[in-house]
Amino acid sequence: MNESQHVEWKESWRDEYLKWVCGFANADGGVLIIGRNDKGKAVGIVDARQLLEIIPNKVRDLLGIMVDVNLREVDGKDLLEILVEPYPYPISYKGQYHYRSGSTKQELKGAALDQFLLKKQGKRWDGVPVPKVAVSDFQSQTLDYFKRQALKSKRVRAEALNENNETLIQSLHLNEGNYLKRAALLLFHPDPERFVTGAYVKIGFFQTDDDLRYQDEVHGNLFDQVNGVLDLLLTKYMKATISYQGIQRIEEYPFPEAALREAVLNAIAHKDYSSGVPIQISVYDDHIIIWNSGRLPDNWSVERLSEKHPSEPFNPDIANAFFRAGLIESWGRGTLNIIEACRKADLPEPSYRHDSTGLMLEIKGKILAKTSRTKKGKTTQKTTQKTTQKILEILQESPQASRREIAEKLTDITEDGVKYQLGKMKKEGLIERIGPAKGGRWKVLEEKG
Repeated sequence: MNESQHVEWKESWRDEYLKWVCGFANADGGVLIIGRNDKGKAVGIVDARQLLEIIPNKVRDLLGIMVDVNLREVDGKDLLEILVEPYPYPISYKGQYHYRSGSTKQELKGAALDQFLLKKQGKRWDGVPVPKVAVSDFQSQTLDYFKRQALKSKRVRAEALNENNETLIQSLHLNEGNYLKRAALLLFHPDPERFVTGAYVKIGFFQTDDDLRYQDEVHGNLFDQVNGVLDLLLTKYMKATISYQGIQRIEEYPFPEAALREAVLNAIAHKDYSSGVPIQISVYDDHIIIWNSGRLPDNWSVERLSEKHPSEPFNPDIANAFFRAGLIESWGRGTLNIIEACRKADLPEPSYRHDSTGLMLEIKGKILAKTSRTKKGKTTQKTTQKTTQKILEILQESPQASRREIAEKLTDITEDGVKYQLGKMKKEGLIERIGPAKGGRWKVLEEKG
């Protein structure tokens, strides 16, 4: 029996090895073998028969669990096998919670301990109820945006969409009794960072790994973050080349839009929000890196996803809301969509790297043209701004259109997203406001060349 995730060798017995027993019990179980050295050679123990009685009693008294201890003989040497079953509830050793991960044991603390305890209770972090918050505190524009998206996706009963917001939240299982879940706050509250530290996205453009040229932060609820991040990526951080086939205008980005959309949605939906660390997106001319403090499912592989083995999402309540809004499919399907979009664009498959801090996705892109960027993020290459152009067309036809009306016509942006765009367009001299906020109108100015 080789040393592995489920097997640990120890040359002799020490009471501190009860921590390893604790770690196995809190994970997937395992075997602790006493009498083998680090190389796996059987060296034996002289007091094996005495320990055969002592160890089970110590495990029972200090950990509160039962283990089987068996005496084995290998090459004339006495060894002990301590067989530990996985336990459905958390096991502690003197108030410490240990966990077997890979071939090492770690003491769980902070966010990792919170996640572990919740999992043992059959709960997830995003499903924990929060006091002193009501549906009336939520952003009505975002709830309306969700309803529009859900109506198109047909993944929420039409009757529920026509009911009041409290009934809608109940139909999404975002409440527990009289309390709202953390997921509900992240999805619909105007300022989720009041409750969840680090619940935002940082974006930066890098000329090289140590040469950050400019950066932005996207705050707000998760729906606003999705729209805000995608808008910034496509209008500021990625410059499209423009060509024509006859009279048809062709725009090409260095990264497939479909892959970017799925990558951003995956990062926001499946982030470990208990970490307190924002999602970080690093954009380069020829590749983009999206990092979040989430993790891959156990036994994850592209092959398993291709075989349609569904993986449980890291934040099931958040993922469910995104699914009902038609933004994502299953966890694995979104990952496959990223891979497929890269293949269709004749790009290398995206790469995933995972460590104890989080999950990193890298997408290689095409270098479409050489650009000269300044520290303010300007470029000598002309850019295209799809959202800006659409808003300009709406305002030319309907100068008195409200933010809500613009959002409804665009369908894929929230009212807050429209507010952000209008403010930016005003600063850029593309539009100006004539008259008061209510009862006034927008004037489209001549676009700057």
